[in-house]
Amino acid sequence: MNRKRHLAAATLAGAALVAQPGLAQNLPIERIKLPPGFEISVFAAVPGARSLATGDRVVFVGTGRDKVYAVRYGEARETQVLTIASGLNAPNGVAVRDGALYVAEIQRIRRYDDIETQLAGAAPPRAVVVTDRYPGDGHHGQKFIRFGPDGWLYVPVGAPCNICEPDSRHGIISRIKPDGSGYEVFASGVRNSVGFDWDPRTRELWFTDNGRDWLGEDLPSDELNHAPKAGMNFGYPYCHQGDTADPEFGRRRSCSEFTPPEVKLGPHVASLGMRFYTGPQFPPEYRNNIFVAEHGSWNRAKKIGYRVTRVVVDNGRVIKHEPFAEGWLESDDSVWGRPVDVEVMPDGSLLVSDDHAGVIYRIAYRGR
Repeated sequence: MNRKRHLAAATLAGAALVAQPGLAQNLPIERIKLPPGFEISVFAAVPGARSLATGDRVVFVGTGRDKVYAVRYGEARETQVLTIASGLNAPNGVAVRDGALYVAEIQRIRRYDDIETQLAGAAPPRAVVVTDRYPGDGHHGQKFIRFGPDGWLYVPVGAPCNICEPDSRHGIISRIKPDGSGYEVFASGVRNSVGFDWDPRTRELWFTDNGRDWLGEDLPSDELNHAPKAGMNFGYPYCHQGDTADPEFGRRRSCSEFTPPEVKLGPHVASLGMRFYTGPQFPPEYRNNIFVAEHGSWNRAKKIGYRVTRVVVDNGRVIKHEPFAEGWLESDDSVWGRPVDVEVMPDGSLLVSDDHAGVIYRIAYRGR
């Protein structure tokens, strides 16, 4: 672990990009199907937008490229998209705690203290390296991060392969203290999680996990998993979707040894970001539901995913799983958008990032 202070290579470009009011006209958002009473609009144009985190009238945006952005908004201010930092190594993960922005690259995590004050200044934001202990593998190396109700920062490390028997540093969800100390493995047998959240009623962890490739069109399914305590194992690489032994590694351990998913999300849908809905705007039946962003298949003859789904959870069990927003995948199998993450705004609207179209959408409820 490296905890020494380090200045990050960063640039702040006053208003590097400004979302254009007519941007929605350039994307066929009218094709997005939503339940009655909901509407979708373009919140901001952000190149390669992936993970999202909210501050005070600002949304922080990680990417799979080399930049991190801040979207400043407000009733009296035109939405601005600012470049916080550049030259980073796939800074996908972003999280906010006590006024500081945490950014996860593939091998390290940086912290930008008092970030919103720094955004208002003329000098580039400065960063401290919290830790550089994580593996540098690019395969499944992009990290989603989020602070748990216990105050620890949760950091997944994907398997460095499609299918292999990883060492103890990979195929896990880890957690560290905000200063980078106290590293622990919270969950194992996780192929590649790029989204998780805690049920606000129970404070228990739920996470998405991407299934392996090249077992066919319909196997295995992506998973939505539930980890109410530390130390649970979810089967990778021995067992997939809770009931399917891997052809190569499945002889070594039985599926009965592992925790099965709470719901199968679909084969190759690439389920990524997820959030429990805790906002005040949507109808009561959406309260504490999970919204899951499906990035969409790349290795399936008939494409699948490219949507946002809704999962209803009651007493720790899934009772409904259904589409919520879809239409980025056309009937001819062409694609114009790929959802990556979701985030609940203070007003209760739902943001959805799209790294393919390079935008963030806002879904609001206007009433039936």
